[in-house]
Amino acid sequence: MKLEGIATFVMVAESGSLSEAARRLRVSRSVVSERLVELERSLGASLLQRSTRKLSLTEDGVAFLARAVRIVRDVQEAAADLAERRGQLSGPLRISAPVTFGRMHLGPALYPFLAQHPDIQLTLELDDRRVDATSDGFDAIVRHGPIADNYLVAWRLATSRRVLVAAPAYLDRHGTPRSPEELEGHRGIFYMHRGGADWRFAQQGDTRIVRGRPGMVLNNGDMMRDAALAGLGIALLPIFIVSGALRAGTLRVIDVGVEAEQEYIYMAHADGQHPSAKLRALGAWLREAFGDPPYWEAECKDSM
Repeated sequence: MKLEGIATFVMVAESGSLSEAARRLRVSRSVVSERLVELERSLGASLLQRSTRKLSLTEDGVAFLARAVRIVRDVQEAAADLAERRGQLSGPLRISAPVTFGRMHLGPALYPFLAQHPDIQLTLELDDRRVDATSDGFDAIVRHGPIADNYLVAWRLATSRRVLVAAPAYLDRHGTPRSPEELEGHRGIFYMHRGGADWRFAQQGDTRIVRGRPGMVLNNGDMMRDAALAGLGIALLPIFIVSGALRAGTLRVIDVGVEAEQEYIYMAHADGQHPSAKLRALGAWLREAFGDPPYWEAECKDSM
């Protein structure tokens, strides 16, 4: 049984097709098919059901996949450990991060790190949904918000302050609220993954909830900022998203006398999983790149 056959099977199962697996492995589709046939022959079992429309795992394939993933990962980690013993950071690293933060801040911080460590093969998946670091196969996840998962070991990368913002045109039409009571009922732009049409603030050790009138509910921070810029309502957004608009004066901070609950940018890995040297190095690099306080807050301090 050849390791390349096991690795190919894992790639086919993860990608969902022979063609996509071939593209990721940088081999022809026929090579992928040959490796799978040889693996099935050596196991004496059929692992995949193939049809013109879809590819699915057989019962044996499902049973074998869990161990195949561990085999491939163990070999990759063993090779990376040997490289790290020689002072090199190398091998695969798979990370998930939110779309807007990934595009605006994580990417620019990653590029020089990867340039210094060219033997690291990074897979970065940008997704605003809350992925499972273990079952989804990530070495770590980068997230913004409260750390609520007990099965994760989290490293703080930066603080994250959120502020109420609106376009000058909206405030001219509807007035600027100066208290939570005045904010009540204002047209809001809300984040889908945070629940209902309300804003949450920290007040005397408790949570103050202010109900808004839903104008838009979105699942992306870029679009929330753009909706606020268009004058469609008030949004509670991290400064890392709106710092440029605050500096330009196209959005204004609204002070209602209470602040949003403290949140963080953090990197987390599954509890019980030993973080690799390259993951630890990346975490330290990101903390330094973002700064304390983070650069996006320092740049617009005079605008708030």
